[in-house]
Amino acid sequence: MQTKRTLRGAAAAAIFVSLAAVGCGGSGKSTTSGVAGAQTTQSSTLVGAGSTLVAPLVSQWQSPYSTAHGVTVTYGAIGSGGGIEQVTAKTVDFGASDAPLSGDQAKACGGCVQIPWALAATTVSYNLKGLSKPLRLSGPVIADIYLGTIKTWNDPRIQHLNPGVRLPATGVHPIYRSDASGDTYAFTSFLSQVSPVWKSKVGVSTSVSWPTGSGETKNSGVSAAIQSTPGAVGYVAIGNAVGANLTYADVQNRAGAFVEPSSKSIAAAAQTAHFAKDNSASIVDPPASAKAAYPISTFTYVIVPRSSSKLSTIKPFLNYAITAGQQFAPALEFAPLPQNVIAKDKTAINGL
Repeated sequence: MQTKRTLRGAAAAAIFVSLAAVGCGGSGKSTTSGVAGAQTTQSSTLVGAGSTLVAPLVSQWQSPYSTAHGVTVTYGAIGSGGGIEQVTAKTVDFGASDAPLSGDQAKACGGCVQIPWALAATTVSYNLKGLSKPLRLSGPVIADIYLGTIKTWNDPRIQHLNPGVRLPATGVHPIYRSDASGDTYAFTSFLSQVSPVWKSKVGVSTSVSWPTGSGETKNSGVSAAIQSTPGAVGYVAIGNAVGANLTYADVQNRAGAFVEPSSKSIAAAAQTAHFAKDNSASIVDPPASAKAAYPISTFTYVIVPRSSSKLSTIKPFLNYAITAGQQFAPALEFAPLPQNVIAKDKTAINGL
């Protein structure tokens, strides 16, 4: 199983190494250095910060965009919550978040516009050696793992989903994001859809009070903890999971199918999207008619202040990201944006 997915994601692994080496900055700068005072930088530079999920894709946009347009794009992968905070404080030119702005966040941001610019997924990655095929997990079982009611990997509820697979009695060690995270938002949105107990006890947010487990910052922190902890399970953005060579589960969707996260299964989920007036759309736990859809798929949003003095520089970059920039998506297991979403995005960009 690892061999198949590793071969499929070989390009993503190479990108992941490159991304780690430069700290998500196209010119090798620190992920947060130069963030303060970004609004006064020259128009040949754009500074962004936020989602670690979208960072591998932004990394692929930086060099070709700089070459073609002479604009250096520096991006700090600090988490969705940090991206929202910094764009609200106007210390960056744009933010990125996997969670749409809440009402309070939109009000605090004062006229910011959010635009879906990437399509990805949150994996359920784990550290179990010697399995003959990928684990199958359902939403209720994942919820019970994070509620602390499933404590070992050979629990009958997991075994029932994996007939013929010899599961170890290894203890389950849940890992979660301790920073404000869009991946947490997507993951808890899914669990709230499939588990009434989770919805009532924990709920949906970029940060929640976890009933059990241990926390790590950023996708990189969760990935490292999974790799170093036998029996660990954690939710990790698809690009990071493939790049870090993590093993991840096939997750049962509403149609009853166990689906591997991939660009195709993310695209299938995106076909069910219905956008609100603020350009947000949830594609977790899509309808049963979407039989091939991965159920923890998500849009990532770029957040731009309408009042920015650098809109003439930002708008061409956003148009590149949602069109030519999408060519890099499949190698990272992102799904290219559908044409109807690109059309919607162009309208939003033109309206800035």
